[in-house]
Amino acid sequence: MPDTTSAHLGRREVLARFQQAMLDKSADDLADLYAVDAVHEFPFLAPGMPARYEGREEIRAGYRAAWGASPVQPQEIREVGVHESTDPEVITVEQVVTGTVATTGKSFRIPGLLMIRVRSGRIVHVRDYMDGLGVAHAMDRLDAVVAGLGDRG
Repeated sequence: MPDTTSAHLGRREVLARFQQAMLDKSADDLADLYAVDAVHEFPFLAPGMPARYEGREEIRAGYRAAWGASPVQPQEIREVGVHESTDPEVITVEQVVTGTVATTGKSFRIPGLLMIRVRSGRIVHVRDYMDGLGVAHAMDRLDAVVAGLGDRG
């Protein structure tokens, strides 16, 4: 994606580009939406994902590795609700990502919630409340993830 994100892009335009990057599994398009020092957090347990990425390049590398290794093929993002905050930088979206797992052909439906802070046309902070256990279940890895929880001491 060319670097067309600028101060004139609003929250909804940034959200639309974020969702398209997810559908395309394009770590570059996604990372290009972020400010250099942005933070992307995963407050809920998301097996295989860190608790947070710090900085655009860590976001790019993290998503490139995660999406490159994942057989999950998202096909649609359905917005359940989009909520613009009284804070002009914040937008929250309740969404459901649907698709298939390429290795099994199994369909999945993963609900999630994103809180995105956009400043000067760039994402500066995301809190990504995705159903990480739902992703593990879709990929037939739930038993291994649950078994691994006992190792967290």
